[in-house]
Amino acid sequence: MYPLKSWRLKNAALPIRTLPADEVAVSTGVAREKPFRLVKSVAVSSLVVILVSTVFLSAFLSHRARKILVQKSEQYASLTAENLNSQVFYQFTTITLAVEGEIRLSRKEQYQRLDRVVRNAIHGLAVESVNIYSAEGILTYSTEEVPLGEKKDLGEPFQKALSGDMFSVMEGRRLSLLGISWPIGPQKMHTYLPMWVELPLSWKRGRIIGVFELTQDVTADQANIARFQVIIFASVAACVGVLFAALVAILRRAERILEARARERQKLEDELHRAERLAVLGEMIAGVSHEIKNPLGIIRSTAELLEKRSEDPRQKKLASIVIEEATRLNNIVTEFLDFARPKDLRLELCCVEEILERNLTVLEAECQKRNIRILRDYKTGGALTPADTNLLYRAFMNLMVNAVEAMEAGGTLEIATALKCLDSRQEPWLEVRVSDTGPGISAEVLPKIFNPFFTTREKGTGLGLSIVLSIIQSHHGTVELVPRSEGGTSAVVRLPMKPQDTSEGPS
Repeated sequence: MYPLKSWRLKNAALPIRTLPADEVAVSTGVAREKPFRLVKSVAVSSLVVILVSTVFLSAFLSHRARKILVQKSEQYASLTAENLNSQVFYQFTTITLAVEGEIRLSRKEQYQRLDRVVRNAIHGLAVESVNIYSAEGILTYSTEEVPLGEKKDLGEPFQKALSGDMFSVMEGRRLSLLGISWPIGPQKMHTYLPMWVELPLSWKRGRIIGVFELTQDVTADQANIARFQVIIFASVAACVGVLFAALVAILRRAERILEARARERQKLEDELHRAERLAVLGEMIAGVSHEIKNPLGIIRSTAELLEKRSEDPRQKKLASIVIEEATRLNNIVTEFLDFARPKDLRLELCCVEEILERNLTVLEAECQKRNIRILRDYKTGGALTPADTNLLYRAFMNLMVNAVEAMEAGGTLEIATALKCLDSRQEPWLEVRVSDTGPGISAEVLPKIFNPFFTTREKGTGLGLSIVLSIIQSHHGTVELVPRSEGGTSAVVRLPMKPQDTSEGPS
């Protein structure tokens, strides 16, 4: 009742362009030159990329190392400042206020007392000098011999420290080359920290009354970082050299492989010419099929007329044989024409689940005859998609007939629908699965299953699934056959829910 069809794998026919004879000659002649240029260009470009990456890697590592050094120096300065603040407050400020009632560093005794406290606090520490500024920015104390009592314009660092934050400034010249920064001369870091009133029995700070400026000599640390950069650069350069040598060896092997492939090019040219002849043959078959269809219809109608008018049983039997064979030939010719003619879509919003129900209504009697149970799993909620109703009906009918024919001993035919997002734009696609519990598809047959004229059935034309593929692709969708783990095959059809401007399906 239903023509047998075989499963086909998604494998749309691609347009084929054969090369002219002169182009073939050029391609075979250039085969020896192209690999050499490939090796040279790839090797040089790879070397440049690797060297540039090495420089950036060295610069990145050195930058991170300098940043870590600054952070550690700032932490060191912060701890020193906290200890210094405590020593100055309790051993100088408190005592001076208790004995003399006021603090005036212009008095030699007070200045010397403060100097002893500060120098004892920083003794043995990696601090080169300490300056103390009042809240107005006046330099009131320094471990160096500099004029005191002058108001300094320290800008942002002083204001940050006065507001309770720590601020560091690097001082010194550096020479940068290929991502390596080498110190030139002394490298010093000035850290500005707040000076506050100590609150007894409390971890909180009191009001800020001045600013500490701690100077650390980081020349040796910067030199160590520069040496670390040189070591990194040299090590990476050595690794790059090894990788580059390996890359050149791989590319030379690729050159030999390309030369071998060039020898196969001629074979591919012959196959392309054969494919072109097959395409011409397909056009010829379409034309011949069209010419056969009309006389075939006349033969069938004549045989039907003879069968009705004849009273001889032998003649009736012969006429019925002619009708049966003419019908079979007409179905084959119709499939040829369906495969050859272009698909002119008449798009309209339609419910795919309603189309599937029409197919199942037609197949219900055949399923009962074959002891096949029908399961429905619709999850689209009656969503509408732009499609040609008649073409989709034919495509789904072919898939369902294939599923029914695959279950000779009965089974389950499952029709499932769902909405899924398959691309980066998150636009939904409608997915239809037609699943059977038949014997499934062998791995040898699967790659050829959608090829035109390929069939595993004696009476099949090999065009059923090719027509399905053509219809679905004309709707900018995809169709594929997936073996089921529990046995059988699922035909998965995906259709866009919105009109498409290109013929690309879901990724």
